Amino acid sequence: MKVSIGSRIIDGPWGGGNLFVLNLKKYLIKNGHTVFHDLCHKDIDVILLTDPRSRKESSSTFNHLDIIKYKKFVNPNVTVIQRINECDERKGTDFINEFYLQASECADHVIFVSNWLKDIYTNIGMSPNKTSVIMSGADEEIFNKHDIAKYNTEKIKFVTHHWSAHSNKGFDIYKEFDDLLSESKYQNLEFSYIGNVPTEVSFVNTKVIEPLSGIALANEIKKNNIYLTASINEPSGNHHIEAAQCGLPILYLDSGGIPEYCDGFGVSFKNDFKERLDEIINNYNVYKAKLDDYPFSAQLMCKEFLDKFIDVKTKKTFLNTDVNWFIMNAYLFQTNLQKMLRSITIKQYFKNFFKKIIK
Repeated sequence: MKVSIGSRIIDGPWGGGNLFVLNLKKYLIKNGHTVFHDLCHKDIDVILLTDPRSRKESSSTFNHLDIIKYKKFVNPNVTVIQRINECDERKGTDFINEFYLQASECADHVIFVSNWLKDIYTNIGMSPNKTSVIMSGADEEIFNKHDIAKYNTEKIKFVTHHWSAHSNKGFDIYKEFDDLLSESKYQNLEFSYIGNVPTEVSFVNTKVIEPLSGIALANEIKKNNIYLTASINEPSGNHHIEAAQCGLPILYLDSGGIPEYCDGFGVSFKNDFKERLDEIINNYNVYKAKLDDYPFSAQLMCKEFLDKFIDVKTKKTFLNTDVNWFIMNAYLFQTNLQKMLRSITIKQYFKNFFKKIIK
């Protein structure tokens, strides 16, 4: 099968969307499929739309308008899947949801990264019948429980990491935690932040580490014991998944799609950060043990994407064949009916003609 994924792959730290494309491409090639990142081939089987925005705004290599042209002038039978992992709620914008909804008209099927995100779009008009949810995952060959740090109550290490420095990543909570570390009660805690920090945020007790990716990132995460994420309205996120696969219980803000990935594998908080901080520390071993059954991985995610590609393509091919069969037989039925009616009309004409002669 020939699959075109509408995003280029960027080396180094670049967020969850880039990792998704990297993992999916590797999986598809490993399973005997061919992967492109453009629409320059006339016999593409499946197009995956990852971002309808222009190349200047994102890492996309084509958008929905390019797909529409491809379907019209090159290959009308191609199957189009759209993956949505973005929304206005995530960064406080007011145009993404409607724009992505319009772009979805070119797609045969739309895949969301969480039920929370799916509900946003179905509530503004997207048909639920053309949607499904495939949960995100991280590469378990990199993010795993090998060589993780031992838990020591005398020095409990917390960590978080973000590529983006947007305020919705949770810097108000990270700053609150940074301030708490000055109190005597929390002298046995450490906090590390890996990634980009807004210029207006100044940490005093937090260790800031430059953005990392791949094995270097995994190794840094494994030096810690508990993961903290305060990201607001995150559709799915990769950061907490990578931490969970490394065996770190998660202290997470109850917001967006993140609870769908973290429920049962840590402690959630809303306006009770300090209380829930104490809870995850006191019940560390309970949540640590549960992470042995953490279900989300890149392997599972990619398998579900490939299964969905095949399923939607098969159903579309069958539907097109069925429609063509119906059109053909409807035409034949109409032609035969007209012929029969003409025949009945002629017979009736001669019957009436001979009746007149006899009279």
